[in-house]
Amino acid sequence: MPTAVESDLRCQITPERPQTLAEMSTSMPLPRILIADDQEEMVRTIAVVLGGEFDIIGTAENGKHAVELATTLLPDVLLLDISMPIVNGIEAAWRLRRLGSLARIVFLTVHTDSDFVEAARSTGALGYVWKESLARDLAPAIRAVMRGNCFTSPFK
Repeated sequence: MPTAVESDLRCQITPERPQTLAEMSTSMPLPRILIADDQEEMVRTIAVVLGGEFDIIGTAENGKHAVELATTLLPDVLLLDISMPIVNGIEAAWRLRRLGSLARIVFLTVHTDSDFVEAARSTGALGYVWKESLARDLAPAIRAVMRGNCFTSPFK
């Protein structure tokens, strides 16, 4: 089975670093996370997986709401589903970039097609996590993008 990989800012593959944020620094505040997904059950699952390691500052049910919240709440990391109503995750990421958002973006999606990965990367997103690998890959992906590195879940 493939393992998750982390890569540097140029998205070159490097071995995953299992270091937790707590190990990185005990004096740093928890990273502020905004979740955008149209499925309430998925939002609850994400909250459970992220536990006490991250500060979930808000949730959005569509890309339009995600853009509105991101511009007011100023998250460190924005978790975006690709397939959302009103405005999809890819378009929301582009809108945030045009607005000058500094939030690091991790896409959390069911799409494993390389075209989706490329579209996500074209927005400047550093993370791409497959929902089926959420429990294993989401926290390491957030840690990686907080360091400015890329992270992509391995696909079957």
